Amino acid sequence: MNPYIDIVLRSIAVYFFMIAALRIFGKKEISQLNTADVILILLISNSVQNAMVGNNSSLTGGLVAALILFILNYLLKKIMFTSKFFRQLIQSKPEILIHNGKIEFSSLSRLGITSDEMQEAMREHGIEYYKDVKLAMLEIDGNISIISGNENIKQTHHKRKVHKNLGTINS
Repeated sequence: MNPYIDIVLRSIAVYFFMIAALRIFGKKEISQLNTADVILILLISNSVQNAMVGNNSSLTGGLVAALILFILNYLLKKIMFTSKFFRQLIQSKPEILIHNGKIEFSSLSRLGITSDEMQEAMREHGIEYYKDVKLAMLEIDGNISIISGNENIKQTHHKRKVHKNLGTINS
């Protein structure tokens, strides 16, 4: 078999494995990266590199693998945009965490969100008490959106990002 066809097939297999793994292990993990998560991502990328390129450590082999990953990502986004079935297969739905001040303990437990993480998200949105939360949702991108019932509280959107020193910052 042509070595570059081999790289293409290996890259496709690794890409879909990673999509499935992220789907199985949950969306919360994507947006709330801590130091251990960043290390895990770096180690995974290093471990699957050989699975994609095999013994081919040439520049061309690496570029072919990277090109295939970009193409697959582009195609997957296009398919998800046009197909509800594939969108539901790849992405999970938003989940209600708090509704009218009432905590959805079963959702928090199933999603692995601790009370400390929920309180942190509330503080990031300027809310101190659960009773002040009109709606809290775990969005499809893994972020927690919160709407308060109080018009005096400024609604903000905070997304957690990984900073260069491997810590998290809020923006």
